[in-house]
This record gives sequence, structure tokens and C-alpha cells, in this order.
Amino acid sequence: MLLHGAEPLLVEESCDRVRQCAREQGYDERINMTVMPGFEWEQLGRHSSSMSLFANRQLLELRLPGGRADKTGAQAIKDYCAHVHADTVLMVITGRLEARTKQSAWVKAIGQQGLIVEHNPVEAERFPAWIRGRLRDRGMQADSEAVELLSYSLEGHLLAAAQEIDKLALLCTDRMVTVDRVRATIADHARFNVYTLVDTCLAGDANKALRILTTLRTSGAETVLVNWALAREVRSLSRLSAGLQQGRSRSELFKTHQVWTRRAPLVGGALKRHSLGRWWDMLRDISRLDRILKGRQAGDAWFELERICLKLCGVPTLTERPAG
Repeated sequence: MLLHGAEPLLVEESCDRVRQCAREQGYDERINMTVMPGFEWEQLGRHSSSMSLFANRQLLELRLPGGRADKTGAQAIKDYCAHVHADTVLMVITGRLEARTKQSAWVKAIGQQGLIVEHNPVEAERFPAWIRGRLRDRGMQADSEAVELLSYSLEGHLLAAAQEIDKLALLCTDRMVTVDRVRATIADHARFNVYTLVDTCLAGDANKALRILTTLRTSGAETVLVNWALAREVRSLSRLSAGLQQGRSRSELFKTHQVWTRRAPLVGGALKRHSLGRWWDMLRDISRLDRILKGRQAGDAWFELERICLKLCGVPTLTERPAG
């Protein structure tokens, strides 16, 4: 079988399930092989053709960190698939495969003899459902606001979300997850602090926003993360503003762009505060900051972040750093 995809957490959890199933069926010995420079592909053939003295069945785990097999490796995998031994199971593990690799002969050989499972990142619209399912698997129930907060704070980061859910499983002895409990468990999470900054800016609280930004800077937060969160919000709000200008209803737009119920007043207030042209102006600021972060333009990233935050709050800013 081949387990691959761009979402490492899901790939590894699939591996765990395969291992458990293999143990239940008597595959008591695991042999791990990782393809690195100098890897001897002959050992795949040796392991598949020779039985262990201490175990009747073997699970062979072959990791391909680069997602590719060279000519020798491709042939070794095809040879294994052509002469499958009843007492061995081969599990090939890798990250995202390129489209061309998916059509390669060694991948097709695995597909003809076994399973190919691809794990892609969970899309934003499916993330709340994934969280609910994860909580349910841990024997917990959550109110809608708790799921919204987890989704908003940890969107796109399944490993961080899984860790927070595991933490909640330990803390919520009554198996009930409320928004207050979620807020308490992730209050010290760097991403949560960044999102708190974004919401504070949407609320127009400039003093609090600057305090949070200072805390993020002194705590060593990455400017890239802060910029990413601000950019995501400003892009979303610019699309909402454009939709409103086209005459679309606010409720329709909020549903389409997945504006959570709890955040609707914040988003609505920000849309009233700024015109579409103002959102475009902030997008240009974020683009300039991105160039600074990539070393393509001179500038102070934290100063630019401060300007963007103040603009979001509705506070007039200087276009350049004051002299002195």
C-alpha cells in the first residue's frame, strides 16, 4: 500500500491504523527503511523474501522523504509487487506526490496489488466538521461557539488543532467543551494571540491592538505569521466590501465567506468603518510588507505591521517613519 499526501498528521495517523491492523492479523515484526542518499534498494527484496526467525509475518515500512523513487528504486518496488509474499506487507509512506509521479509505473504497480490512500489538507469549509469529528472520536461534545473558535484560531493547522483537542480531552472531565474552556486552553497559543490582535483591530481598539502587537514582538512571534493573519482578514474583508458594493446582501456574503456568528459584529463594524478603496489601500500595505519580509524592499517589518493595525482600527497613520 501507498500512503501519501500534503497533510502529515493524517498520513501518520493512517500509518498507525495500518500498524494496529497488521498486529491484529499477526504481522508481529516491523522493519523500517528510509530512502536516503546511498540507500541500498536490495534490502527491500531481501526482507520480502526472507522470513524472520522470531516472527511469522512482517510489516515493511518504506519511507520516501522526497516522494520519488529513482530507476533502481522504482524497479525494486515493481519487483516486490510482482512477487508479493503472503507473510509480508509493504507500506510506502511519503508526502505529496507530483501529478507525474502518480502516473509512474511503480505507483501503478502498488495500486494494482494494494491500496493507495491520499491525504490532502482539510479545506477551510470542512475544518469545523473535522474538528467536531475529532472531538467526537475523543468522546467529547462541543457547543457551536467552541468549534468556531477552534476553527478560526487554528485553521489549516491540523497538528496544532489535534494537540489542542487532546489537551481539552484531559481538562474537560465532564466531556463538554465550551467556548470559555477553549479560550482558556489556547490563550497562550501564539496563533491565538495573533488572531486576538486581528479581532481587536476589527473592533477599532487601537490602544489594545498596539499592546498585543508589542507583546507578540517581545515574545518572539514571527512577523510572517502576523502578516499572514492580517493579510487573510484584509483579503476577506475586501471581497466582502466589493460584494456589498455590488448590492449583495450581508447575510448572503457572510454565509459564503464563512463569517462565524461570534465574529459577525466585528466584521460588520469594520466594513462600515472602511470603504472598498480603503481595503485596497491596506492590501497594498500588506503587499509592501510581504516584499520587506522577503528582502525585496527595505523597511522595518514591525513598523509596517503597526501601521496596518492602526489603519484597520481606523486611526490615521503617517506614510513613512518619522525622522529622528
